[in-house]
Amino acid sequence: MKGKIIKGIGGFYYVKAKDQKLYECKAKGAFRNRNEKPLVGDDVDIEIIDSEKLTGNIISILPRLNELVRPAVSNVDQAVIIFAASFPEPNLNLLDRFLVIMEMKELKTIICFNKADLAPEDKLLEMREIYESAGYEVHIISAEKETGICELKEVLLGKTSVLSGPSGVGKSSVLNTLNPDAEVKTGEISEKIKRGKHTTRHSELIPVDTDTYIIDTPGFTALTVYEAEKEDLQYYFPEFKASIGQCKYTGCMHISEPDCAVKNAVKAGAIKKKRYLNYKQLYEELKLRRKW
Repeated sequence: MKGKIIKGIGGFYYVKAKDQKLYECKAKGAFRNRNEKPLVGDDVDIEIIDSEKLTGNIISILPRLNELVRPAVSNVDQAVIIFAASFPEPNLNLLDRFLVIMEMKELKTIICFNKADLAPEDKLLEMREIYESAGYEVHIISAEKETGICELKEVLLGKTSVLSGPSGVGKSSVLNTLNPDAEVKTGEISEKIKRGKHTTRHSELIPVDTDTYIIDTPGFTALTVYEAEKEDLQYYFPEFKASIGQCKYTGCMHISEPDCAVKNAVKAGAIKKKRYLNYKQLYEELKLRRKW
């Protein structure tokens, strides 16, 4: 029987099959021998072991549209990254790391700044400008006040979206607002720092509407981009593309070279300085990694 993995916990995979029943499955040993691991979002073939206890084995994984390493999911149409606009303060360097990873996978990414009700208007405008000028779709929302949720739901309709973000940004609250039936557990909020505790421990595919799914994923506090080559990093910043190839020197990495079109675009305001500084930091990290 065919089905889709909607959750994986402790070596068990929960497969929503074509008969609309949820089966608890193990992956056959052949997957380990091939160093292949089933992912949430995978379409699979299963064999039924016990139709009453709803248990079975995954016997094959159908061809994937795509797959991500972090979060470890497959067959997604787009990524939705959520950061808090305030409480906790948004770490834009961490956001840019996530965006680079998604650019490497050629996956469309939608940026959401939650808790808009807790941030000053000028701060919201600045963050929107930074990322819209880089070519990203930005949504300013508040799960608490339910503002911006209808607009966000519109861009999710008919797609499978992976929902990601750091711990404590209100990711589960956003999901519960999008689909109250999801009943995703949210963490307690510290009154001192207005920050929630991380509650999602595994990835899970959750229906939001007809043919509309969100894969909820555990929060993160750090990301590396070590899979990237330092020479290729420039191509993962979309706003650089108009300037690449216009520099004085062939092979310009836009760090210390003179007459650099990218640096000139930063001076002119076409490329936001915060994005450029994060590019430089990531470049130096990749350069240092190669030395070791």
